[in-house]
Amino acid sequence: MNLKENFERQLSQNIDIHLALRHLVPEIDKAVSKIHKKIKLGGKILFCGNGGSAADAQHLAAEYIVRLRPKVNRRPLPALSLAQDTSTLTACGNDFDFSDIFLRPFQAIANKNDILIGITTSGNSINVLKVLKYARSKNISTLGFLGGSGGKCKKFCDIKLTVPSNITPRIQECHIFLAHFILERVEDLIIKKK
Repeated sequence: MNLKENFERQLSQNIDIHLALRHLVPEIDKAVSKIHKKIKLGGKILFCGNGGSAADAQHLAAEYIVRLRPKVNRRPLPALSLAQDTSTLTACGNDFDFSDIFLRPFQAIANKNDILIGITTSGNSINVLKVLKYARSKNISTLGFLGGSGGKCKKFCDIKLTVPSNITPRIQECHIFLAHFILERVEDLIIKKK
């Protein structure tokens, strides 16, 4: 397969998977409503994920704090990636366990008005699963950006945004699309409520 054929195949695959997200509209609506409600109550949005999903967590937290759309200026929204502090991550991995790297900061800063957003393409990342379980035990809202069948994490997510694919890059692309769409709607609600 030459480069053009490979590109066309992956482009078609990407489009097909994005179109398959249509069934998520009810969950997207719940996500927008829940995030907006938590922000109104003074809560924070706490993100976590591994590898590319850790980068997505930081990316999304930055867009809540700064802005997503260049012409939409609004107040900063309280958001934090639980994977951005290398000192805490490495100390926790060394002194406790890698499976605790999201749990420890979450235990330190989370409160009942927050929402935890776990990002995992497999739905089986142990450290994401562990913090989702803990959040559930404390009645803190949870949202999962998942892939495939949703894995073990789906059981501990109040809102499940599961991309129907097992191809990691396509899942990640859909996670960012979904997260951007949700943030745009949240922004619209915040601006309208002024």
